[in-house]
Amino acid sequence: MYVVNLLIPSCFLITVDLFSFLLPPQSVDRSAFKMTLILGYTVFLLIMNDLLPVTGNTIPLLNVFFSLCLALMVASLLETIAITKLLCGSSNFSPVPHWIQVFVVQFLGCLICLPQKDKAADTGTTAVVTKNKTDKGPPDNRVPVNDRALQELRSLSKDLQAIRLQVEQQMGGNQSSEEWIQVGFIIDRLLFGLYIIFISVSFITIIIIWSKQIIWYTT
Repeated sequence: MYVVNLLIPSCFLITVDLFSFLLPPQSVDRSAFKMTLILGYTVFLLIMNDLLPVTGNTIPLLNVFFSLCLALMVASLLETIAITKLLCGSSNFSPVPHWIQVFVVQFLGCLICLPQKDKAADTGTTAVVTKNKTDKGPPDNRVPVNDRALQELRSLSKDLQAIRLQVEQQMGGNQSSEEWIQVGFIIDRLLFGLYIIFISVSFITIIIIWSKQIIWYTT
């Protein structure tokens, strides 16, 4: 009765919560899905409360299992909220510190098979834009022009320099935002792996304890 009515549905819900990590973390649908899952599991426990064993001195292992499942769902929801905040607010953050780039992007990224993106193309694009705008600088003073044309060219040169500065600042902000987004994806992938390991270890431990209790009661 416990296996069919309580354990199997709980394992199904934990499996669904595990596969919800495959949803894009920057989308609000993932957090809403996890909140709906927690609400459904809470209602399920309230409905099945009459089936839970009642003991006087010790806590049943079945109740520990349900509390563990609920705690795992809440932890995964908190992880989703933190990652979503990091990804959605990455444009407002300061540039990624060097130690985060070394530890998270290079070390943890290689550890979870999510290497750093190649920045050669971005660097080349920035160099091309800078070169094109540099070539449009002030004219050579050796060219004979009148004073009015010279003033217009100087004004045009200042406008081009202002546009160049604005483009460089925008490119720097986009690069910083992309770096934070990459850090968020790496942390999300890492926590997903740790979530799988923790679920596996917890379930194996509970099964071993349960088997020992069954053997002890039967003997």
